[in-house]
Amino acid sequence: MASHIVGYPRMGPKRELKFALESFWDGKSTAEDLQKVSADLRSAIWKQMSEAGTKYIPSNTFAHYDQVLDTTAMLGAVPPRYGFTGGEIGLDVYFSMARGNASVPAMEMTKWFDTNYHYIVPELGPEVNFSYASHKAVNEYKEAKALGVDTVPVLVGPVSYLLLSKAAKGVEKSFDLLSLLPKILPVYKEVITELKAAGATWIQLDEPVLVMDLEGHKLQAFTGAYAELESTLSGLNVLVETYFADIPAEAYKTLTSLKGVTAYGFDLVRGTKTLDLVKAGFPEGKYLFAGVVDGRNIWANDFAASLSTLEALEGVVGKDKLVVSTSCSLLHTAVDLINETKLDDEIKSWMAFAAQKVVEVNALAKALAGHKDEALFSANAAALASRRSSPRVTNEGVQKAAAALKGSDHRRATNVSARLDAQQKKLNLPILPTTTIGSFPQTVELRRVRREYKAKKVSEEDYVKAMKEEIKKVVDLQEELDIDVLVHGEPERNDMVEYFGEQLSGFAFTANGWVQSYGSRCVKPPVIYGDVSRPKAMTVFWSTMAQSMTSRPMKGMLTGPVTILNWSFVRNDQPRHETCYQIALAIKDEVEDLEKGGIGVIQIDEAALREGLPLRKSEHAFYLDWAVHSFRITNCGVQDTTQIHTHMCYSHFNDIIHSIIDMDADVITIENSRSDEKLLSVFREGVKYGAGIGPGVYDIHSPRIPSSEEIADRVNKMLAVLEKNILWVNPDCGLKTRKYTEVKPALKNMVDAAKLIRSQLASAK
Repeated sequence: MASHIVGYPRMGPKRELKFALESFWDGKSTAEDLQKVSADLRSAIWKQMSEAGTKYIPSNTFAHYDQVLDTTAMLGAVPPRYGFTGGEIGLDVYFSMARGNASVPAMEMTKWFDTNYHYIVPELGPEVNFSYASHKAVNEYKEAKALGVDTVPVLVGPVSYLLLSKAAKGVEKSFDLLSLLPKILPVYKEVITELKAAGATWIQLDEPVLVMDLEGHKLQAFTGAYAELESTLSGLNVLVETYFADIPAEAYKTLTSLKGVTAYGFDLVRGTKTLDLVKAGFPEGKYLFAGVVDGRNIWANDFAASLSTLEALEGVVGKDKLVVSTSCSLLHTAVDLINETKLDDEIKSWMAFAAQKVVEVNALAKALAGHKDEALFSANAAALASRRSSPRVTNEGVQKAAAALKGSDHRRATNVSARLDAQQKKLNLPILPTTTIGSFPQTVELRRVRREYKAKKVSEEDYVKAMKEEIKKVVDLQEELDIDVLVHGEPERNDMVEYFGEQLSGFAFTANGWVQSYGSRCVKPPVIYGDVSRPKAMTVFWSTMAQSMTSRPMKGMLTGPVTILNWSFVRNDQPRHETCYQIALAIKDEVEDLEKGGIGVIQIDEAALREGLPLRKSEHAFYLDWAVHSFRITNCGVQDTTQIHTHMCYSHFNDIIHSIIDMDADVITIENSRSDEKLLSVFREGVKYGAGIGPGVYDIHSPRIPSSEEIADRVNKMLAVLEKNILWVNPDCGLKTRKYTEVKPALKNMVDAAKLIRSQLASAK
């Protein structure tokens, strides 16, 4: 019985790739240094999978930014502004597309399906000249082969690539991206031909859009594309991989009828209904890659349940045609549990990171072949039993409080228009008030102090003193820049979710459970293992300290319940919405304590609300109902004069704008600049929005500093569709990842732009 891994984390067990990338970007190391670190990481990954007994080991899943950008490079689909003139794409052009440079902005970045991973969105149109411009897939296959490992090269499939793209600026909105299939398929043919010549016997084409609700013409595009590729694919075993959800019946029918395809991969963790489709009919002689090991969470597999599923499938597809696999790439989970030396032993026994999931996949494959590791299976059963019966998982008081939420929609008593009037009388803000999203740059010194305090090398008194000095510096800078509503800069926080999870019951924390979000950006998701409550105030001390340093409004900064949920590894023994309601009640306690402490503006970030939207439209309404309700629970008890802000990050918002309005926040700040101001099109199309809104005026994920004229131009575009009395001026996101040398001039230009337009509006009266 064979085993397969869809993909593997790239960062390395100790974030080696992150540090190599940042060193290269800062000019402290060479391209050769970066490639050496990358090659060492790839070699270690392939060796690990090979030694575990994995038959189908992926290659070309290692990216310096993301796999979609790698495909853009492979196809030579570089937007003209980056000055690419042909040939092999180098790192300079590659990273300019991802991060921008001094003269041109980056391409748009958005979430990869419903994960916290991001990808760079291809910009395509009829004028793009596609060419085979990156030989990475072939080079990595050869690299693995030279190490004695025969791999399965992985490519983003041609139809998914186009459907994950957008029309470039200036291209008609009605342009059909699928019309480019005849132009990109010749490049795919070149790549596949080279892989065959290099000795590849299998190839994996990831077509995850097949789990979406696709119209008939999009499904037909798959049929046409694979018919066109059939002769090139001849002689290869071809796996088409899907993940993240059930595959709809029509898409299943299309997929299993594709020409030239040998095998189909399904997510059987998040796509349990797919099992019914397989059992009802599976093409004879084809392989089924059964994704029974969860690639998106850190809980140990239930061996007995998985084995039962696999045995049932074996009766449908045949013993020699069933392959045990992960549900998706392991990119979305942490790297190796062996590095968690401080994690509680009981909780640790309930977990499996990427390295352990490779072992799980192979253990299941061996058991199915009649070589069951009885000791491993017994330990697995004992760990699952321990988790089910552990008293630390359940808190009756929390469960009763969450159950009591039923029957109310938890709305504030007064409508938003009346609240904004009451808040303006108290805050006395100018037209187009300026603010930032929360965090300020985290310097090396700041990180050192925080790290040493955690390691008990710095006393609490010295730690508080250092944080107070940092907050004072941030407050003084904002006053010097003449920003209207201030933040304290969050120097005490390494991560917006981890910080809160550390202070809530029901959470556990890892030392090295890092997961890639985009580029070199890694997050360390908390683990929600039990019922959630707030033992004591979490932010009141820092926020009231910061407010005492200024007469200007100081925002209290919180992370919302949906974002805490979506950016954590969540318990899988109860519905997600029940866990979310528990978190909402904990945040509600904090909001009310901040208000009592004299904080009049409180921001409850819901950066990840859109990210959690299910991939199938039939499931949207239920998710949005409990997600929006959770947000309202947090602030339903505050006074009209307390202004509630929320913030949302990179995502497609237009399809959920009515749910955003239903959140009933007083002010929302939202990403806008990097997505070509797509958000504004909602308001152009007539959606009425009466609360305060701050579409981001510049992209903080790029080191580029926008001019005041550029920002003013953006604000004027906003004023064309939004009333001046509700518009705020702010960056796209927090400033934690930037340097002060970038932040100061950018914020100065932002404030100057706001003042310029205020004066223009005043003189136009």
